[in-house]
Amino acid sequence: MVQNQLLGSYFRLERIINMASIKEQLLTAIDQYQGDLLKQLDRIVAFNTVSPPARNTAKLQQFIHDELEEYGFDAKQQDFYDGDQLLSATKSGTHSDNHHSLILNGHVDVAALENRDEWQTDPFKLVKRGDTLIGRGVSDMKGAVAAYLFIFQLLKKLNIELPGDLKFQSVVGEELGEAGTKTLLKQGEKADFAIVGDTSGTHFQGQGGVITGWITLKSPHTYHDGNRISMVQTGGGLKAASMVEKMVVVISALQTLERYWGITKSYPGFKPGTDTINPAYIKGGIHPAFVADECRLWITVHFYPNETVEGIEKEVEDEVIAAAKADPWLRDNLPTFNWGGDSMLVDKGEVFPSLELDKSSAAMKLLNMSYQSSFGQKPVIGMSTSVSDGGWFGYYHIPAVIYGPGELVQAHSDNESTSFDQLLNYTKSIAGFVVDWCQSEK
Repeated sequence: MVQNQLLGSYFRLERIINMASIKEQLLTAIDQYQGDLLKQLDRIVAFNTVSPPARNTAKLQQFIHDELEEYGFDAKQQDFYDGDQLLSATKSGTHSDNHHSLILNGHVDVAALENRDEWQTDPFKLVKRGDTLIGRGVSDMKGAVAAYLFIFQLLKKLNIELPGDLKFQSVVGEELGEAGTKTLLKQGEKADFAIVGDTSGTHFQGQGGVITGWITLKSPHTYHDGNRISMVQTGGGLKAASMVEKMVVVISALQTLERYWGITKSYPGFKPGTDTINPAYIKGGIHPAFVADECRLWITVHFYPNETVEGIEKEVEDEVIAAAKADPWLRDNLPTFNWGGDSMLVDKGEVFPSLELDKSSAAMKLLNMSYQSSFGQKPVIGMSTSVSDGGWFGYYHIPAVIYGPGELVQAHSDNESTSFDQLLNYTKSIAGFVVDWCQSEK
């Protein structure tokens, strides 16, 4: 028995030594073939996948699909919206049952070109000026996608087989709150850890959450404007109300709750009062000859990483319902709620769940070491001031981090740019982590 234990320890040590050698080969190849990283980025920037209008990613997804199959991945596509495809792929490990698996996740839709005339170059052609790379999506987030594809290319070139499963998700819809990542995870895709390569300035980030919702007030009857005197004058005799005016009760309740949250809630890495409730859009009434029989309020709610979508919905609903029950007309005509949605384009709603970071986890420790080896310094670990698909991994209980190249100030900007040196070091850190994590035992 002792001899078997010693033999097992010997083989594990030999595998670790081999993997260290493999990692060194991979990192050396990244420097040697770094021109291929630029070629990869140039190829995917060339696809016009701006969103809105969206519905334009199918050709790029097919291109990526074909590349993944060439690199030894089992890749599959599925319809999302007309003209858009979701893509997921797996490179199965040699000993996947007892080694860690990893998902690398990225979205291929990019921000719309609001000020096309302000661009000094063609947005869909990669331009390199010194260390600066210019093109739509280089920061948000085709830079990370190109890095992943480049790593997969080198794994194939070097005939590197990993013990654990390596998975890749090329999703659509992040720019418009469309649930591409949610769709894949809801279908059961999972791993022991995930990296969402969205814009973070190469910081390790979690995020707060965002959800939109509609609050609707509706009268059981519609009245001509001539009936208003009977509704508002003492002794008028008509128990009725304008829904536009009654929405003031709802807005006041939301303001009260927002102030209460600002006093009673906090989370490290966020400014006090980050958990806001924004009454963003209001629609009501028919035209001036009618008393408004319906009013709808569209709100945006920001919440902290230790809170859930369902919990926030309940807090808002409880506060608004309590205020409505204190109103003599609304208590018999309570507001209704419609939360979230799968697309800002289709159903006028979105959800981005929050993501907490477990800084002490084995994955985060390995990623930290790989970062320091590539960048020569410790990573900044904190919270994003924006939101991304990273929250969906937290929602489906998959440990994850948001970690990508590019600066947030460049995302969505005219003449969007990123640093090639940063992208190259990011690629090395991901490559090193892929080898370390996928060769570590569960």
